[in-house]
Amino acid sequence: MAKDTKTNTSLRLDKKTLKELKTIALKEDTSVQKILSGLVDNYLAKRKKRK
Repeated sequence: MAKDTKTNTSLRLDKKTLKELKTIALKEDTSVQKILSGLVDNYLAKRKKRK
């Protein structure tokens, strides 16, 4: 079994934004964590390409 290399962090979001994210996650059968993680990964990949 592979060791989990993830760690926790805190994030402050507007209540309306979080509610919308939760609704989307439910409709897409995923989690808010997975949505945000994917967005961060995409952002970092784009920054690497610009360098």
